[in-house]
Amino acid sequence: MAKQKVEVKWLENMAFEAEVNEHKIIIDATPEVGGEERGPRPKPLMLAALGGCTGMDVISILKKMRVDFKGVNVKVEGELTEEHPKQFSKMHVIYEFTGTGLPLEKLEKAVSLSEERYCGVSALYKKVIPITSEIKIIEE
Repeated sequence: MAKQKVEVKWLENMAFEAEVNEHKIIIDATPEVGGEERGPRPKPLMLAALGGCTGMDVISILKKMRVDFKGVNVKVEGELTEEHPKQFSKMHVIYEFTGTGLPLEKLEKAVSLSEERYCGVSALYKKVIPITSEIKIIEE
């Protein structure tokens, strides 16, 4: 079984430096809780992980399908609970495809394959919260 690991080292106040795949990311909090906004907060990084994971899958699948697109933008929205521990109660993914005459059925197939078969982040999150999605096409 393959293992992945990251190291998260405290810097000062609420700031931490995470080393992920030999890349450094500063994680921080808002000034209201003692942070200095030196980097993103942890929960939005969860949304970014989902967007990046499914986005990479979709790009790879569309290239194999020989779909000629100009751009792909993935937006991920998460709804947080009111009580502590504040956590996501649901997520919504918006796939925006830019191009001319894009085949909707192939876009839907690529998104479905990512969501149901390939994206490990999505598979894990779906075990605890509902994830919905939609596709938008921007004609160019």
